[in-house]
Amino acid sequence: MSLKPDLLVDGLKFGEGPRWRDGRLWYSDFYAHHVRTVDLSGKVETIVEVPNQPSGLGWDMDGALLIVSMLDRKLLRFADGKLSEHADLSDRVAAPCNDMVVDGKGRAYVGNFGFERHKGQEPCTTTMWRVDPDGGIHAAADELMFPNGTVITPDGRTLIVGETFASRLTAFDVAEDGSLSNRRLWAEMQDIGVPDGICLDTEGAIWVADPRGKRVQRILEGGRVTADIPLGDRGAYACMLGGPDLKHLFIITNIDSGDAAAKAGVGRVEVVAVDVPGAGWP
Repeated sequence: MSLKPDLLVDGLKFGEGPRWRDGRLWYSDFYAHHVRTVDLSGKVETIVEVPNQPSGLGWDMDGALLIVSMLDRKLLRFADGKLSEHADLSDRVAAPCNDMVVDGKGRAYVGNFGFERHKGQEPCTTTMWRVDPDGGIHAAADELMFPNGTVITPDGRTLIVGETFASRLTAFDVAEDGSLSNRRLWAEMQDIGVPDGICLDTEGAIWVADPRGKRVQRILEGGRVTADIPLGDRGAYACMLGGPDLKHLFIITNIDSGDAAAKAGVGRVEVVAVDVPGAGWP
């Protein structure tokens, strides 16, 4: 399959956490400290400023926006124009928090770097944390190597997370109480690419943003690639299926991550039509 994305928005410092809701794509521009939305016409709106860099996004059962605050390692709640603390992970997490998925019961699964990547620390494993609707914090899964993009299947029974620095997608069973078990390899990506943000479609395939390979790929369980979208000299850092029929694949791209990306301000949201609609969470 040969697909070419179109430009929807440019000038981002660094986009992350795209989510489709209420006819718009929501995303974090974390070096700009803003959560923003864009519609299919390209109209951009700033929703809220997050001083310590927003990342993963989701919504609770009351429709309030949940936002991962990276640098102070908190989960925030934005409702009625006010930003408040929902959970403080700072005593459990030693490095910036990043992506997140919120399931159909309002439980947030929050990833983190595990190490200070931009300060030269050596990579190490870390724990993904679950924040329940009442703000309770629980260890969800440990020994993960940079847990990043995460999806949950439409039946709510399987969670799949991209371990960026291990080049794999890892699956877990989800119990009624939100606990995870039966860890297993969903797809090995050592010879395919590096998973960053991910999203799921109705055929059970996962679209994977690959910053190192500068592409987005559609991958089936077991690792077979069924579609590959090259992005030239731009890395893909996140992706989301949305649009009125959930057949628009939104791709967050940039030339790099870290300070170089922040200074350049050349991040983009790109979009391409695909055949299979989105499913599950986010």
